[in-house]
Amino acid sequence: MAKLYFKYGAMGSSKTAQALITKYNYEENDLRVWLIKPSADTRDGQQILRSRIGLAATVEVISPETDVYAVFGERKAGRCDVIIVDECQFMTPEQIDQMRAIVNDYNVPVMCFGLRTDFQTKLFPGSRRLMEVADTIQEIKTICDCGAKATVNARIDGNGHIVTQGEQVVLGGNDSYIAMCHKCYVRGIRENRVIRLHKHG
Repeated sequence: MAKLYFKYGAMGSSKTAQALITKYNYEENDLRVWLIKPSADTRDGQQILRSRIGLAATVEVISPETDVYAVFGERKAGRCDVIIVDECQFMTPEQIDQMRAIVNDYNVPVMCFGLRTDFQTKLFPGSRRLMEVADTIQEIKTICDCGAKATVNARIDGNGHIVTQGEQVVLGGNDSYIAMCHKCYVRGIRENRVIRLHKHG
């Protein structure tokens, strides 16, 4: 039986790399992959999915208005063995339900990779729905600079301070976010600490 998977981790936990490696492994076994991402994620261009370690692949972009179930039925049914979704937190709850229905009705597995919570430690709507309806929920772990497990995606302003207010979706990578444990996150806010971001490249 196919399943709906939610694999979540904090920023920098190699979620996109794992999504791309999973795609490669399926294709190496002659299985057909539909790789998709929401249109909210435009950091690497519309049709490219790229990980921090340099893996990349062509991806289909899904707008918030797209009925994923309908598109699958029209174009992919019988021609797709697995669906892999990156940045799934930006999918709408309705789209999560549509992917749940694909698993149920077509027996095609859907593997969703993304963040669980935003910079205010609140669930993204898409992630909340996945926590409610996914068959398998798996954490992709990463660590805080202190060595503890990171669970918070801290947004950092231009002066190095943790941002606690603002829009839920502000795209960025190592230039504006850092994964932290909750203790360091709270201490950083309370003490107005300057946080050093991890700059790569």
